[in-house]
Amino acid sequence: MSAEPNGTDAPRALLALYDDALPIVYGYFVRRCSDRGTAEDLTSETFLAAMDAARKNAAPPISVRWLLGVARHKLADHYRRRHDRFSVPVAELPEVLDESDDWDAELDRIVAESVLAKLPEQQRTVLALRYMDDCSVPECAELIGRTVHATEALLVRARRAFRKHYPQPEGGTS
Repeated sequence: MSAEPNGTDAPRALLALYDDALPIVYGYFVRRCSDRGTAEDLTSETFLAAMDAARKNAAPPISVRWLLGVARHKLADHYRRRHDRFSVPVAELPEVLDESDDWDAELDRIVAESVLAKLPEQQRTVLALRYMDDCSVPECAELIGRTVHATEALLVRARRAFRKHYPQPEGGTS
């Protein structure tokens, strides 16, 4: 799913990749945003920014991975400019079509996403950046506009809240 275009072929490469990349980019946002409308807006912003970059003389190599990098920056910008810190969880989680997962892994993913949806937006974001996007704590801090120390504290609170909401196995203790 990657193309190595020169400056004039980059917009065409992006258009050719669009159908495959759209559900991946949208899925990235819908798991990290408080509502589907925001996910749709950020998906649009991502593809508009990608097309702007593709039209430049020194266009980057167009790929899904590169688009997810653009998406990560759009998400960080979104959280930086948010004024209200209250959110309503996504009512229903979309199904991700990945046939390579076994059933237990799929159930774990569904439960984890459901638990994430119950957390406040900042906690959901920092956990997604740290554990889903594999960002380091300093990278998370930069993306959400906090100090490293404040981000570490937020991660501690977010992990605690996640464990509190995560269902325990029958007979298990927390």
